[in-house]
Amino acid sequence: MRATIDGPRTRRKGTIAALAACAMTATLTAAAAQSPAPSPAPPSTATVERNARAAAGKPVRVGVYVNVQPDCSSGPLPSIRLVSPPGNGTVQIKRGKISATNYKQCLALEVPGFVAFYQSKADFAGTDTVTLEVKFPQGRIELQRITVTVGVGPGGQKI
Repeated sequence: MRATIDGPRTRRKGTIAALAACAMTATLTAAAAQSPAPSPAPPSTATVERNARAAAGKPVRVGVYVNVQPDCSSGPLPSIRLVSPPGNGTVQIKRGKISATNYKQCLALEVPGFVAFYQSKADFAGTDTVTLEVKFPQGRIELQRITVTVGVGPGGQKI
């Protein structure tokens, strides 16, 4: 390793500066090893319980995920992971444009988002549960445990 030292009268290249740089690095490394940096707190995870109703074999919307900024524009979308799949159906996450009126301070808006749909087996009646993990851009994590009652009444339920 070579370094350059500039002074008022001389310009020297050599190992002196390299040794000084190594000594400085060793000192900083030793100091860092003696006092470990505090580790950031892990993001907190909140569990949210939700319910939905669906007709057997018909898709029903069970979640809408957007990130609306204070100026009514869209921010980065959350990431969604299937933690535990339903035992008697399927879950699909679709990306699309979400239109809303009177959402927060936004009177009319259209932003990108994710929509989660549940669909039971055609011959299933009863309750089914799915768990989704939603990680928001600010670091917040939600476990959404969604219980779907299938076969009760016609049609599904809007969320």
